[in-house]
Amino acid sequence: MTLVNNAVLTVIQPGEGDSVSMAGFGAVFKLRSETTGGLVAIVEHQFEVGLVTAAHRHTNEDEHSLVIAGEIGFRSDNDEVVLGPGGYITKPRGQMHAMWNAGNEPGRIVEVITPGGGFENYFRELSELLLSGTGRNLHEAPEFVELALKYGLTYGSPDWMDDIVARYGLTPPTH
Repeated sequence: MTLVNNAVLTVIQPGEGDSVSMAGFGAVFKLRSETTGGLVAIVEHQFEVGLVTAAHRHTNEDEHSLVIAGEIGFRSDNDEVVLGPGGYITKPRGQMHAMWNAGNEPGRIVEVITPGGGFENYFRELSELLLSGTGRNLHEAPEFVELALKYGLTYGSPDWMDDIVARYGLTPPTH
C-alpha cells in the first residue's frame, strides 16, 4: 500500500483557529483535513455546564478525544465513562454515542477525527443551519436530514439518554 502525503506545514498558535458556537457547544478548528492530506482533522470543543450532545453515530470516521478541562462524560453503545483532564477515549465509527459536561465548570476536549475527510466542516454547516432559525424540531427539518446524510451521520434516541440527562441534571439536546 502506498500512501501519498499531501499535508502542508500548518501552525496554529494557542488561542488561534476559526470557531463556531452552537448553544453551549463550540468548535475551534485547529487542523483541517485539507492541510493534513485528509489523514486527520483536529477540533477543540467547549462544553458549557449542563450540555449534552445529541446521540449519533458516524459511518465514515472514528473520533478520539482528549479531555483538557472539566469533566466530560462519554457514552458509546453500552460503555460509559467520565474523564477529567488528561483522559483519552476512542469512539469508533458505527457506535451510537453522546458526550456531556459531567461537572460544574465549563469543559473542553480536543477531538481527533480519523480519517479527516472533511468531517470538521459539519460543525460549521450545523452552526449556519442553527443560526438560520430552522426551529426547535431540528431533527425533522429537511435541511438537517440532508446535512446528516451528507456527513454520514445517524441521530437516534437510545434508551440510555434519558438516564444520563437525569443523573447529571443536563438540558436535553434540541438537535
